[in-house]
Order: sequence, then C-alpha cells, then structure tokens
Amino acid sequence: MSMPVIVPSTTQRCQAITDIIESVALEQTALSHILNAEGEKLQKGIALAGVTNDQLLSLNASVSDMVNSISRLEMLLQMKLEVFKDCACVCPPVVTP
Repeated sequence: MSMPVIVPSTTQRCQAITDIIESVALEQTALSHILNAEGEKLQKGIALAGVTNDQLLSLNASVSDMVNSISRLEMLLQMKLEVFKDCACVCPPVVTP
C-alpha cells in the first residue's frame, strides 16, 4: 500500500474552522435522531402485548448501550469544539460572480 498524497488546500483557515464546527453540528443532529429512534423503540417494546420481563430487560440493555455509546461520541464532539473555543477569526467576504 502506498503513502497517501496530500495536496495543499486553498481553503482559508476561517472556512476550515467553520466547516469543522458545521460537521460537529451535523453529527449532533444525527445523534439526536438516533436517540429519538431509541426512545421510540423503547415505547413500542413496552406497548407490546405479551412482552415478558426478560424481553423488556433485554430491550432496556440494548437502549442503554446505545445511549452510552452516543454519550461517548458527544464527549468527543465537545473536545473537537473546545479546540476552537478561543478562536476569533473573521472570514473575508465571499465574492461571487
């Protein structure tokens, strides 16, 4: 396997920071959708007729595992944002033809 070739970018620092912050926001939106789906899954499981205690405990463990995973991802996203917390750069205006 050969080494990757990294081509210099013409992206301005300010735009790169904006892109990173936007990517964090998009990831948080995706995680919120997953959390919502887990809540709906739990509600459906509880509402099932004839569901056993063991099935409910298994469902609860599954949802709990997912919530824990999402919590860890949120901490990583927070660390990514903290890198730029004191960054006060002003982006130059974008000129479109």
